[in-house]
This record gives sequence, C-alpha cells and structure tokens, in this order.
Amino acid sequence: MIQITLPDSSKRDYAAPVTVAEVAASIGAGLAKAALGGKVDGKLVDTSYLISQDSAVSIITAKDADGLELIRHSAAHLLAYAVKDLFPEAQVTIGPVIENGFFYDFSYKRAFTPEDLVAIEKRMGELAAKDEPVTRRVLPRDEAVAYFKSLGENYKAEIIASIPANEDVSLYREGAFEDLCRGPHVPSTGKLKFFKLMKLAGAYWRGDHRNEMLQRIYGTAWATKDELQHYLTQLEEAEKRDHRKLGKELDLFHIDDHSPGLVFWHPKGWTVWQGVEQYMRKVYQNNGYQEVKGPQLLDKTLWEKTGHWDKYRDNMFTTESEKRDFALKPMNCPGHILIFKQGIKSYRDLPLRYGEFGQCHRNEPTGGLHGIMRVRGFTQDDGHIFCTEEQILKECVDYTTLLQNVYTDFGFKNIIYKVATRPEARIGSDESWDKAEHALIESLRASGCEFEISPGEGAFYGPKIEYTLKDAIGRQWQCGTIQVDFSMPERLDAEYVGEDGARHRPVMLHRAIVGSLERFIGILIEEHAGALPTWLAPEQVSVLNITDSQADYAREVAKTLQNQGLRVNLDLRNEKITYKIREHSLQKVPFILVVGDKEKAAGAVSVRARGNKDLGVMSLDAFALQVASDIAQKV
Repeated sequence: MIQITLPDSSKRDYAAPVTVAEVAASIGAGLAKAALGGKVDGKLVDTSYLISQDSAVSIITAKDADGLELIRHSAAHLLAYAVKDLFPEAQVTIGPVIENGFFYDFSYKRAFTPEDLVAIEKRMGELAAKDEPVTRRVLPRDEAVAYFKSLGENYKAEIIASIPANEDVSLYREGAFEDLCRGPHVPSTGKLKFFKLMKLAGAYWRGDHRNEMLQRIYGTAWATKDELQHYLTQLEEAEKRDHRKLGKELDLFHIDDHSPGLVFWHPKGWTVWQGVEQYMRKVYQNNGYQEVKGPQLLDKTLWEKTGHWDKYRDNMFTTESEKRDFALKPMNCPGHILIFKQGIKSYRDLPLRYGEFGQCHRNEPTGGLHGIMRVRGFTQDDGHIFCTEEQILKECVDYTTLLQNVYTDFGFKNIIYKVATRPEARIGSDESWDKAEHALIESLRASGCEFEISPGEGAFYGPKIEYTLKDAIGRQWQCGTIQVDFSMPERLDAEYVGEDGARHRPVMLHRAIVGSLERFIGILIEEHAGALPTWLAPEQVSVLNITDSQADYAREVAKTLQNQGLRVNLDLRNEKITYKIREHSLQKVPFILVVGDKEKAAGAVSVRARGNKDLGVMSLDAFALQVASDIAQKV
C-alpha cells in the first residue's frame, strides 16, 4: 500500500506503485488533462514518473510557475525538433530555459535567415498539433555517446563524454527527434501552444571564444495566448523606450568604439547627470553624510587584504609603476576604510556616514556591455556607515525610509525587497553572519516591508537587502542595496575607542541608493520613455517666436526664465511655427512657449505642455509659478 499526501494535506492510498499521471486521473479528469508534470517530495518530475513509496505529491499545471518552466523547457526541444526536420544536416548542441523563454544553439553550414525563422516557427506549430507523446529512456554513458555519434550529433556526443563513465544519461523522444536531457518535460507536444521565435544570434560553443561560433535561436513560450500577447506588447513598448535609441534621438550620450564600455556624455545628457548627482548630494547633506573622495588607483596588496583580489581580479583593470602593481578600483569600500582610519575615532563619532560619487571600473566582457546600463566605467552614489552593533538596526530602518523617499521623487513607487543571505564561499564567522542577517530582516519588519529571502545570494563578506524597482511596463531593476559587513573592518584593522576606553571594531554598512548613475539614468530614460519630469529634463522650456517681429520679446521671455534658474532653449529660426513646435515636441521638452504679436502686446505667453496639451495664454509670472511648483513637487 502506497500513501500519497496531496497539497491540501488530504491522503490517498494506492495498492501498487502509481505514476503522477495516474494520481492526477484519480483526482479528476480535468486535472489529468491539465497535468504537465508533478512534484514528488519536492522534486519536479514527468507525469510518467513512477511513485513506489509514500510521498508528498502535487500535480503541476500551466497555472504553476513550475508548469511554465516545463513548457519552456519542452518548447526548446520542439524548436530543435523543427530545425532537424527542416535542416537535417544541422547539429543540435544545448537549449536551456532562460528568463521569459528559451534558446537553442545549432551548428549549420550556412547562416539561418529571418525567413528560416518563420519557417521553423511554422513547423513547430505543425509538430505541436500532432500531439506526439514525449517519452523518456535511460542509457549508459558510453552507449549514449555511440548512439549520438551514429546520428552525426558530435556536439551531443562530446557533452555526454564529459559525464563520469559510471553514470547513466536520460534521453527524451518526441516523434522522430530524440535529445539528451535530464528533464522533466510535458507529456506530449500538444501541450505547447503559445510560443514565438524571437531572434537569431551568435554564440561560441561552450561559451569559449576559441571554439566554433554557433547559431542561437531565441524563443518565448507562455501558458496562455493572452500571456504571450502581453509579453510581445511589453517588448514592443520596451523597444520604444530603449535608452540607447532615445539617447541618440534626444542627443544625450553616445558609446564609441575608441573607448568601449565607457560613456561620452553630450551637453543635454550631462545636464541630466548633474540633476541626479546634485539631487543625491542634497540627500547626503540632509541625512548626516560627509562627502569624501578617494583615489582611482590602489595598491594590489590592499585588494588582497580585503579579499577582492581573489574574488574579482579577472574583472579588475591593473597597471604597474615602479615595480608595484595597482588596480583601478572596482568599488569604493576599501578607500573609505582608509579614510576612517585617519585619526582616532571614538564611539561618540558613530555612526559615521561617508558618501562618495566614486568612479569605478570593471573589465566587463564585450558581449555583456549594454548601452549605459552595463559599462566598464561607472560612478556610484556610494556610501558607507561605520557604526556599533547596537546601531545597525536603526541605521538600516532609516536607510530604507530614505531610499523610499528618493525613489518616489524619481517616479518609482513599486519596490521589491529581498534579503540575500550567506553564500557558500564567504569570509567571516557564522556568528557574525547570524547577527548581520538578523539585523537586516528585523529592519525590514520594523519598516513594515514585505520581503523575500534569496538564499546564498549575499556578498562574500556579508548579507544584504536588495531594493528592486518595478517600472512602468512591469520590468524589474535591482538598484539599491545595504550590506552588513563585520569582516572588512577586521581585515583592514579599523578601530574606534569605546565607552570603556578599549579598542573595538566598527561594523561597516555598505549602501547605495541609485547605484551606478549611468545605469540609473538609463532606467529613468526607459521608465519615462525619454519624457523626463520637469525637474530633471535637460531643457525645461522652449521659447519659440512666430515671426522676426517677436524675436526681441522672445529673448526677453527666455532671459527672464533663465534668471529664475530654468533651463531654456530659445528658438528664433526662420521656420514655420508648426515645424518648430513639432521639432521641440519630439525632443520631449516639458513646456513650449509660443510668442506672437498678441502675446507680445499682452506681455504673455501661449503655453503648450508635453503631450500636445494646450494650456492657453497666461502671464509670464503665472507660467513661472506653475513650472516652479512642478519642479518643487518633482512632478
């Protein structure tokens, strides 16, 4: 007798071993039809999995997150099946699930074309409609190597040959196609209905640039037609908001091959940068931070002491001078400890908060660079708080409140909170990790924040809270963080004199609100689709004359607004006013002021707000008050 415990804690008895599919059928015909897989004692399995002992079992359907994983995993195999059916000489390599979809890499004698992609997707639909069963079998490793070699699938044979000789491997078949895979998979191809192939790309075999360049086909798959359409619509919207496209159209910045991974800021883009930096500088000043500035180059021995050399040296730019090795700093933390160590610090000085707009460099691979979102040189709004153990909780609570206020000013109201706990490779004692993790969790509870735990995702020196923004189209951007670090002050011998007159180690809180300014500005551009709020817009007002007879008055209007601290663009070109209005509208200027003879005579301006909103004629003073209000309220 086998007893199955279901998710609602009810129990069912079976006289003999039973498959997941049979358990689903015994519960109801509807569930049996919807079943994509199962979970047996927490392990995701096929519906054909045989349960031979008492177990906790749940049936996985398309409504479950694991169900979507099964759909995408199986869709990758369906893609390979279609490619082999249409292009028999193609060799299949690997095809994993990724965020929002899947990909598969192929070796083929010619480059696939967009037309091929259409044909492959069509064939996938035809194969899915055949509703062929997906079956599993197991072979000894060497037998599997020989089998795939006989099929001419040399890449698969190479993958299997790297598996220990005493291990068996599992294969999955659907129709005429059989693939190496651990599984699990949906029970039949008919379960795969809502998918789309997205794009072609290149990828080196096993990620090594010394190997052959393969062809990668990306796809997406969803549980319902509506989910697929929503995702495709979101992609279209994301393409419109792409900061690289808008950066060029709005003349904000560019990236140049003469300096890969580094940003050339144009005047308007640098104005946005300064808006963010000066705003954050006031945040420092109003919240007890002392701004500091550390050097770019630091001796290799310092990075060895902190542990960064062993962890990050492949991503560090290094140089040599007078037989000493130096590294461009990839982060600011060690420099702040060196500043802290200058002079004797007392418990009365704590908490001591340093802030720096610190320029950092990381040797990111070329393939990972992405506009200003992922670069090799960036500036962080970096801060470090030196405090006692007793002060950790309050500092973390205060920091969360501060961060929430900052994000609200930038237009973000939806924040996701995660506590990333100790990784396997770490420094410091379990006792210190216990204290640090407890403090972060309690601080979020005290702040009234719902949060998730991300096991093993902490930094090597301490756990952290990750603050993730959800933007206007539902994408998530991890920006802010606060990390509790007992180890680095120990490694670099930082001390303060306690109330008892003895020497003590401070606790170091690493924190950043916007993180990389480059990346955050990219996020802002995409969040606002380039239409930055008035307080951040590089040009806040455009003043346009209709004819030359209003040129002097237009200059007077522009000068008055400039004297009030506004960023004004004066356009006196001899062009039709409709042309000038359209051009400035495309530049997403918050306010366009048109002055003709009537406005000149009345000492007024005709106001158009962004979005083609006609606000009518108003006095210059009334307009200036409205703009000042928008700026003050961060509208």
